[in-house]
Amino acid sequence: MNRAQAAIRWFTADNNPIQVLGTVVGITVAALVVRPIGLSGTGLAVLCLLVLVSLMMCTRLIPEGRLAPGPQLAVLCVWSAGAAALMGLDRSGAAALFAYFVTGHAGYRLDSRRSLPFAAATSALCAGVLLLPWGGHGTSWMVGAFSGITVLVGLSNRAHTEALRSARAAAEQAELASRAEARAEALAERARIARDVHDVLAHSLAGVNMQLEVTDALLESGDIERARQAAQRAQSLVRSGLTEVQRTVGDLREDALPLVETLRSMLGSVSDAGTLTVDGPPRELPVRLAQVIVRCAQEALTNAHKYAPGAQVRMRLEHRPDETVFEVVNSAPPTEGSRPLAGAGSGMGLVGMRERLDLVGGTVTAGPIVDGDDAGGWQVRVVIPG
Repeated sequence: MNRAQAAIRWFTADNNPIQVLGTVVGITVAALVVRPIGLSGTGLAVLCLLVLVSLMMCTRLIPEGRLAPGPQLAVLCVWSAGAAALMGLDRSGAAALFAYFVTGHAGYRLDSRRSLPFAAATSALCAGVLLLPWGGHGTSWMVGAFSGITVLVGLSNRAHTEALRSARAAAEQAELASRAEARAEALAERARIARDVHDVLAHSLAGVNMQLEVTDALLESGDIERARQAAQRAQSLVRSGLTEVQRTVGDLREDALPLVETLRSMLGSVSDAGTLTVDGPPRELPVRLAQVIVRCAQEALTNAHKYAPGAQVRMRLEHRPDETVFEVVNSAPPTEGSRPLAGAGSGMGLVGMRERLDLVGGTVTAGPIVDGDDAGGWQVRVVIPG
């Protein structure tokens, strides 16, 4: 909670120090100044009335809402009548404090339809008491007539408090919304990291599996040298996969991703005949967009290895004025010596690719090629704005 919210909560809290201090000071001043006070006659009546209105004034400290409107109005009426009677017997004029307090409190606790008539009635009652021949002892009836004016102060304080409460509620809602947004961002980031780990592991393990299949086939045919090369390539895929996983788990800290070099390295690690074409004026993409393209390339290469091992793979990166297009095309698998790995993998690669592109406003299309030189192959096309 920040300081502004704490201040709002303090000013709108029940029994804040200002309200308590005002009550204590008002009762203390009246007890010291109101006269006569004694144990008989007028002094006893003044003492009893002073105790009564002091108790009524202490009801200001009851938290708002604890008293229903009916009992609250009854307490105020007793307070008002006691204050008027005390003003009629008091020689100092200090008893008027209770009348001014009661109308101010009525403005704060009651709505205007009740508080304004109540203030008018209190003013009339106090003025009438002071106009009686035996009342007031020199206190002007105008002091009683103006006792209802403080209802305006109460109404103003009520409006101010309600505005502060609304501000506090809005601040709390904003804080809850901020926490919900932060949680949603954290969950989205967690899902993104999970997709990255999946893509890295699927790409690396599928490539390793393919190279081990190739190694096994070459060993069966007696081609030791090429089998050794395939095994070395599998080792290289394992090392690069571990590096990628460590980088992903390390919160994906890719401050400057060399996109073209990364794509060439990925393509060269899985295919000697693979090609990468870059069209359009070269420019450096934001790290997040470059990451998306790299992950899509990994998934496309993984699928090519699974469904068409040994097929030629081509990549094309095109920079347009308002978008970036990335394509991966693999030709039909060789008719001989090809052992598809379609049973490998979780089947979530394309789903993760679409989820990743949705986060950056991009689209992906994937499907078989039905005509041309690459008929029987597969194409993945990614379009990212920017």
